[in-house]
Amino acid sequence: MRRAQDYGRVAVLYGGRSAEREVSLKSGAAALAALTAAGVDAVGIDAAAPDLLAQLAGGAFDRAFIALHGRGGEDGTLQGALDWLGLPYTGSGVLGSALAMDKLRAKQVWQARGLPTAPYALAAPDSDWNAIVAALGLPLMVKPAREGSSIGMSKVERAADLPAAVATAAAHDPQVLIERYIGGGEYTVGIVGGRVLPAIKLETPNAFYDYEAKYLRDDTRYLCPCGLSTAAERALQQLALDAFEALDCAGWGRVDLLLDASGAPYLMEANTVPGLTDHSLVPMAARAVGLSFEHLMLAILDTSLHQPQGAPRLFGAGEQADV
Repeated sequence: MRRAQDYGRVAVLYGGRSAEREVSLKSGAAALAALTAAGVDAVGIDAAAPDLLAQLAGGAFDRAFIALHGRGGEDGTLQGALDWLGLPYTGSGVLGSALAMDKLRAKQVWQARGLPTAPYALAAPDSDWNAIVAALGLPLMVKPAREGSSIGMSKVERAADLPAAVATAAAHDPQVLIERYIGGGEYTVGIVGGRVLPAIKLETPNAFYDYEAKYLRDDTRYLCPCGLSTAAERALQQLALDAFEALDCAGWGRVDLLLDASGAPYLMEANTVPGLTDHSLVPMAARAVGLSFEHLMLAILDTSLHQPQGAPRLFGAGEQADV
C-alpha cells in the first residue's frame, strides 16, 4: 500500500446535477471520510458548482476521485474536462465512460464482439407495440438508455401497458430500450484494478431490482457467495471482465448480468462509477475478499495513477485479496 502522501491533494467529486445526485452525495461523503481517515489530503467538491472547473484548476490538486453517478459525471463529459485540465482521475476515460453510460451503444458493442445480451428494440414514435411484443415476448423491461439506478425503468407484463412504460422512460431520456425480460436471476460483478471480485446474487420482493430495492428497502437480499458452482461463477466473472474491456472501461467498475432459466448469462449493463453507499455492491464484494472500505477507496484512488496492470485475477468469496 502506498503512503497517503504519495497521492498528493485529491479532489473528491460528488453530487452533481444528475437524477442520481442524492446517491452521489452519499457515495462522495463515504469516500471522502474513508480517504481522510487513511491520511489522504482529500477535499470534497460538489460538482453542481457553476465554477467547478475553476475550483479544480486553482485548487492545486494532484488527482480527482470521481464519485459522481449518471450524466455529467459518469458519461465521459467530466472525464474530458479533467483530461483538458491535465488532472488524473479514477476509473474509465472518455470513451469507456460514454459507452457504458449509453445502454444501446454498449449492447451494440457487445453484440459486435459476440457477447450475449438480451434481445431488444428501440422505441420510436411510430413503433408497432404489438410487433415488438410478438418479437420479444412478455414480460418486457423498458428503460431509458442513458440513465442509472433503475430510474425510469418498468417491468411490463401486459402489452397494453407498454406505451405507458415507454412514456415513463422517455421522461428521462428520448432514447428508450425495450428488452426481453430474463428471469433466471440477477448478478453483479465488481472490478477493481487487477481484481475481479466475487459475484453477488440480488434478490428482491419487488418486481425487479429497482431504485427502492437498491437504496430504500431492508429486505433486499445480497448473496455472496452467490450460490453458483465455482466454474459457473468463474465464467460469469470472465464474461463481466470481457464486457468491461470491450467498452474500453478501465480502473474500476461493475458489470450487471442476468441468467435465464437454463443458466445462460446475458449482459445487462456496465457501470463505471458504481455506488459507494451502505447499500452498494462493490464494497460488499470487496468485504468478501477481506478488503475494508478504506482499503477499497485507496485501491480505487490507485486507478488514477494509470499504472499498467497484469492479467486481472478472479476472486471467490472468502479468498483474501492483497491490500
